[in-house]
Amino acid sequence: MRKSYFLTVSKINLSFLLVLVSGILFSQSQAIASKTKSEFWEKVQFGGGFGLNIGSRFTDITVAPSCIYNFNQSFSLGIGLQGSYVSSKNNYSSAIYGLSLISLVNPIEDFQISVELEQLRVNSTIMMIGAPNLKDNFWNTGLFIGGGYGADDVVVGIRYNVLYKKSDFVYNTAFMPFVRVYF
Repeated sequence: MRKSYFLTVSKINLSFLLVLVSGILFSQSQAIASKTKSEFWEKVQFGGGFGLNIGSRFTDITVAPSCIYNFNQSFSLGIGLQGSYVSSKNNYSSAIYGLSLISLVNPIEDFQISVELEQLRVNSTIMMIGAPNLKDNFWNTGLFIGGGYGADDVVVGIRYNVLYKKSDFVYNTAFMPFVRVYF
């Protein structure tokens, strides 16, 4: 059952990605033909995140680009990609990659509510002295509900993963602060 659930979620995510890319490519071809900026591109914003944490025995690198389409001043919908590499020398390593769907609602000026569905593939290796390495490869689904305050294209807030499981070792806690920037 777990495998079919993740396959279904993955198919939904892939379908959404294909629809979004098709819309982008179609709009791009129209914009090139008319040599004017299309209405579609005027409503698209790009952003994302980058994280780097390096210590003497620890490395954590994350790249997470995303884009949103602003239907109006109050509602946006978008997609994001994420890739992370975490390593603790001679102890642990993990590669995490996947995509997310995000909806943003601004009920009042400067306040934003977000709902984000995230599907990640986690490939982990735990290194043990005198024993074979333990490998754990699985899909992790997160559903984040968040709120934040901001001005212009920057929002600072906190989000909560309602599907958080401590046993998955993907996140330390269900609560996560964020800084969201779109330009």
